[in-house]
Amino acid sequence: MKNYKEILPEITTLIFDIDGVLTDGTVTIFPNGELIRKMNIKDGYALKTAVDMGFNICIISGGNNKSVLTRLQNLGIKDIYLGVHTKTNQLYEYLENNQLKLENVLYMGDDIPDYQVMELVALPTCPQDAAPEIKNIAKYVSHKKGGNGAVRDIIEQVLKVQGKWSGNFNATTD
Repeated sequence: MKNYKEILPEITTLIFDIDGVLTDGTVTIFPNGELIRKMNIKDGYALKTAVDMGFNICIISGGNNKSVLTRLQNLGIKDIYLGVHTKTNQLYEYLENNQLKLENVLYMGDDIPDYQVMELVALPTCPQDAAPEIKNIAKYVSHKKGGNGAVRDIIEQVLKVQGKWSGNFNATTD
């Protein structure tokens, strides 16, 4: 079985859950019932960079929040599936519609609803604070927590291995 570093060069598609991955999993509930989530700007930068580099970026989440949808669309992500109850069905539909293969897919999830999808993809990953069951099947557990740079961590690794990270500076001093 390959370790995660051997799979990174083969990744063309990055799929993420939202709550607990792109957010820290908490919501602020306002008196009018509106739920507010907090997202990390560094995760956003990495997502935008991956989009600009031509990676297939997909979001599959059970949650359904218009503010989150707007944020992700503003990063250039087109494939956003919210309110999804059976993530494996959405995964297969997305792959089929885009003629993609499981062996090129990285998925980052944090809790039980992500388990079945993570069993299918080439590179299942999770934040440091994911549920124990998810950590057990992940080939990579980020040192960062959900909503606190875990997405940036794994995207940066994929892009660096593939020579596409803009932070690859070869500066010399005289």
